[in-house]
Amino acid sequence: MAERVASRVVVIGAGIGGLTCAALLAKAGYQVTVLEGQTYPGGCASTWTHKGFRFESGATVAGGFQEHGPHAVIGRMLDIEWPVKKHDPAWVVHLPGREVALTHDNADVLAKFPGTEKFWEQQSKLADLCWRLSAAGLPWPPTSMAELMQLAKVGLQFFPADLRVIPYAFMTVYEWVKRLGLAGDKAFVRFLDGQLLISAQTTSRHVNAIWGATALDLARQGVYHVRGGIGGLALTLVDKLRELGGEIIYRQRVTRLETCNGKVVGVWARQGRHAKQETLYPADFVVANTTPWNVAELLGDDAPASLQREVSGRKKGWGAFVLHLGVHEEVIPPGFPDHHQILLDIEGDLGETRSVFISLSPEWDEERAPFGHRAMTVTTHTNVDQWWELLNNDKDAYYAKKDEYARKLVDALETVIPGLRDSISLMLPGTPVTYQFYTDRHDGMVGGFPITSLFKVRGPRTGIANLRLVGDSIFPGQSTAGVSLGAMRVAADVQRHLSVSTARAGVRHPVRLTSDIDEEELAEEPTR
Repeated sequence: MAERVASRVVVIGAGIGGLTCAALLAKAGYQVTVLEGQTYPGGCASTWTHKGFRFESGATVAGGFQEHGPHAVIGRMLDIEWPVKKHDPAWVVHLPGREVALTHDNADVLAKFPGTEKFWEQQSKLADLCWRLSAAGLPWPPTSMAELMQLAKVGLQFFPADLRVIPYAFMTVYEWVKRLGLAGDKAFVRFLDGQLLISAQTTSRHVNAIWGATALDLARQGVYHVRGGIGGLALTLVDKLRELGGEIIYRQRVTRLETCNGKVVGVWARQGRHAKQETLYPADFVVANTTPWNVAELLGDDAPASLQREVSGRKKGWGAFVLHLGVHEEVIPPGFPDHHQILLDIEGDLGETRSVFISLSPEWDEERAPFGHRAMTVTTHTNVDQWWELLNNDKDAYYAKKDEYARKLVDALETVIPGLRDSISLMLPGTPVTYQFYTDRHDGMVGGFPITSLFKVRGPRTGIANLRLVGDSIFPGQSTAGVSLGAMRVAADVQRHLSVSTARAGVRHPVRLTSDIDEEELAEEPTR
């Protein structure tokens, strides 16, 4: 009788969600292969090097390392010690005429917004419950009887404490604030909106109150720097994946999914952007660390009707305009915190340079910049379509808009760091076009979908039994902590599926797949 071997799982994309799922499955004994198009891991939470500076590709703030936080839970599951160091304050919010430091004890917030104590008391209790529910394993929304039973089991563990969640499931954060008589304080509402735009991808009038309470909890739970840049989280997961017998193959750009009888049987990829030859990686299960649009494109005509309807009707998420700056450190005031958010006005829409987030490399991390310099990442939310329309129809207008946004961001920076413009030694601007080029994310969208209702969030299912999504497209989405929670859920789901299919199919024969990692090549987005 032939020896039974582990099922083959292929993970598309080495973002934090994909790597976390891969490591958990490798620990469970599956044959795991991660295919990554870049020459380094991390995706939208990676770190890359240019002229001696180590810049963050997207995410700059890491949380979820507290006792019940996702990274702490995963650290215990995988025996990982994360290379992180806590930073307090989490960041400073600059409102017109007011600066507010987000600290672990929330003291400055209470001092700057007197009368909001009741809100923060309710927020912290609600967030504590949500963190504990998440750590216990919360498959939301449930997509199978097994997940429904798991959800019921988790809920019973916290009964009756979880009953206080129910009213908040049907209101927005703004309705909650209004109920407490705080909606008339426009500065306070703007303060909440700024944080929610970063952590929930929408503002108080739209975000669900339960999710909003958790999204507003980042400073209290703690913000951390990763030594060498946020990409250190991905590198730590890669090391653990390899230790557990899994593998990651770089410069593998996935081109399509091979299907047979309604299931995915393999993943086609080519080495680099311009290679003509493709390699088939056989798979019993595929996990895609990308967006629904990307999965539909990879499936082509084999995409289920439900997935085709979703991508044709779903509203696109946000993109980001980013400045990667190298600056002389003498311009940074003594004791200046490493993270800041600038809100340029009290009313009106946020995004498109009216909300600017700044992250400085920590002074103690000498790996991040040449001597006498600091690396700085500056971002603002932006609509993705406008950039593609300009690039396709008027390239001169595209580059003019790029210059305009860079100038506006530097102007905003000057309001909190006077003289910064003259201290810039390196400036690298990026648009959603840049993000699409480096990450292959559809239209360069980042951050996932706004959670406006807990009953309309996206789960990991795709319409194909052995294909799942992971990453910020599925609940709870945004942040390295959010995608890690989703990864734990997907890993458990994959194991349930494969335990059933293996019992039915019997013996599998292994296919050993290996590849060398090529030297890093610095690519550029389309230029004039």
